[in-house]
Amino acid sequence: MSSIRLFEPRMFEPMLSDSLESMFKRFMTPMRMDFESGALDMRVDVTDVDGMYKVRADIPGVKKDDISIRIDGNMVQIDAQTKEERETQEAGGRMLRSERWHGSVSRAFTVAQDVDDTKVTAKYEDGVLTLELPKKASAEHKRIQIQ
Repeated sequence: MSSIRLFEPRMFEPMLSDSLESMFKRFMTPMRMDFESGALDMRVDVTDVDGMYKVRADIPGVKKDDISIRIDGNMVQIDAQTKEERETQEAGGRMLRSERWHGSVSRAFTVAQDVDDTKVTAKYEDGVLTLELPKKASAEHKRIQIQ
């Protein structure tokens, strides 16, 4: 008597090059949607080290004067804006493709502890914004004795 297998476990093995499997993997992989080609994007890394949060934000193509940072307690917001650049064309030439983009992008996130906004440092070099956000000294919890 033979048995029929309805489910093929090999479909989920990573080393196979099955087209159906690769389609399934692409379907299940988190996707990025770029609604406008070339739109300004900001990628952020946040680490907790030595009593502070270190933030590295990739914001290529933006001038440092067009970046704004706001801190409110444990909330950090980074805004960036690019200005439109006019393409100059040579006499008789025509634009074949333009991927330059102008507009703004904003990222906001919270950290676990309030930030001491009086000691924050910010540097912008080669399209990377680096923030050092010292943690605010938290008031020690005082135990109240009941009489």
